[in-house]
Amino acid sequence: MEAQSIDLIEEFHSEDIMSVNHSRTIQRIGVHFEQYDDEFDTFPELELKLNGKPVKPDISVFPNLPEDRDAGIIFCTEPPLIAVEVLSPGQGLKEITDKISDIYLPGGVQSIWIVMPLQTVIIRTADGKKSTFPEGIIKDPVIGIEIPFTKIFRHLNR
Repeated sequence: MEAQSIDLIEEFHSEDIMSVNHSRTIQRIGVHFEQYDDEFDTFPELELKLNGKPVKPDISVFPNLPEDRDAGIIFCTEPPLIAVEVLSPGQGLKEITDKISDIYLPGGVQSIWIVMPLQTVIIRTADGKKSTFPEGIIKDPVIGIEIPFTKIFRHLNR
């Protein structure tokens, strides 16, 4: 009997590759969002299907959802209020902006945060407005969540 050789090739998409800065940024934003957990649920890496298109923001923020341990939802089809995308190594800004215009905005997401680790946060809203935060207090114009810039990028405190 002749042994068969099988080549296994793992395919990585640029959004799957996370650096320390990428992971740290997601964690810090998520921890800060927890102070709003009386009003909102925050989910890292939740699988969404918006207008039939799969997408997985780094963080999704929803109004508080009922807790149902039997639900077992794999793809959430309701749009989050906020989708946070942290720029990954090897990922271009165009990839994220395409995702915003092709999936998030048509899918009903009200506010999209584009986070460039160690640099800036840009918030785009469904009404076409764009705010850039290179410092100070980052305030979401849709639901009012606030984060001091230096809570995400602590190196700027030094």
